[in-house]
Amino acid sequence: MDIIGTLILFVPMLVVLWLANRSHRHRIEGDLRNERTFKLLAYGLLVLLYASLLAFGLLFAVLGAALVTAPELAGGFDAEAMGITPDRLPWLGASLAVLSLLGMVLLTRPARRLFSRFTPIDPSHPVHAVALSFTALILVNLAATVAVGLDNLADMLQSAAESGGAGNPAPALWAQNLIFLVMGLVGVGWLARRGLKTALLRLGIVAPTVRQVLAGLGLGVLMVPLVLVAEIVAGKLGLGASADVERLTEQLVGPLTLSIPGILTLGLAAALGEETVFRGALQPRFGLVFTTLLFALLHSQYGFSFSTVAVFVVGLVLGLVRLRANTSTAMIVHAVYNMSLGLISYLGLMQNV
Repeated sequence: MDIIGTLILFVPMLVVLWLANRSHRHRIEGDLRNERTFKLLAYGLLVLLYASLLAFGLLFAVLGAALVTAPELAGGFDAEAMGITPDRLPWLGASLAVLSLLGMVLLTRPARRLFSRFTPIDPSHPVHAVALSFTALILVNLAATVAVGLDNLADMLQSAAESGGAGNPAPALWAQNLIFLVMGLVGVGWLARRGLKTALLRLGIVAPTVRQVLAGLGLGVLMVPLVLVAEIVAGKLGLGASADVERLTEQLVGPLTLSIPGILTLGLAAALGEETVFRGALQPRFGLVFTTLLFALLHSQYGFSFSTVAVFVVGLVLGLVRLRANTSTAMIVHAVYNMSLGLISYLGLMQNV
């Protein structure tokens, strides 16, 4: 995803989070009129976003059905120009439509009450309501990736690389994770009801102790051989990643493992952004297991494979670190783990395994 596309995708979400936090601020101040106004603006914008996705989903479903059954009715629409075969377009459309409706449903009070039974969310809190509804977007991303096909995505990226159209992925990765950082800050109230210092404290981003730093470094290194051995065993049992998963992962991550700056980006960017959002902002509200599940599903490039399970297990470890220490220590673990894997690839240590 390029930088412009990242901004287009995430800026509306930042606005929704800010509006929801302003609503909660007015609620604390007893200003019920402005509380309702900002809440309606936040919910209304979010519903508009989902309605747009719903419209695209229905359009894709209709065009896909037309391409399969009556191509002359599709008006010359070229699905393959989007990198998707016509037979997969209905599935893409249906996925977008259903999950967009889910996002709207999660915004309702009955859905929030249901989730409050097994997560620490407050059903009456507008920020919690928006955050819960946003989880549907992770499913939208996953469903779209699976519907388009990991093989098609890998082919598209490979073609772009061969034609010179694929550049350095580091800037886009940094842009995405810096926006994750800002999203975490805005989500917990920065710029609306909390100062920067208080927002960082709520996120668990604090100065780690020497002991926490050392523990983070050690745990990050220790997880690498454990995960690699598990993946090797899974591969021997026929449960490993498919060829499509490996090709797509190589296209997305491979260029970053060719240089030390790329390896640093692989570790530091993901640790900064993903840990701020998932362990910092979401885990105290959604709990360890649900947050970890969302974290695993965010990595849609793995589809439904053993790699997804591995990400889930790594997420559990990071979540436990957040519970026992803080988000800063989880960032250290995440960064060391990612950079260690990148360094192994850079040195070619697993080529003959």
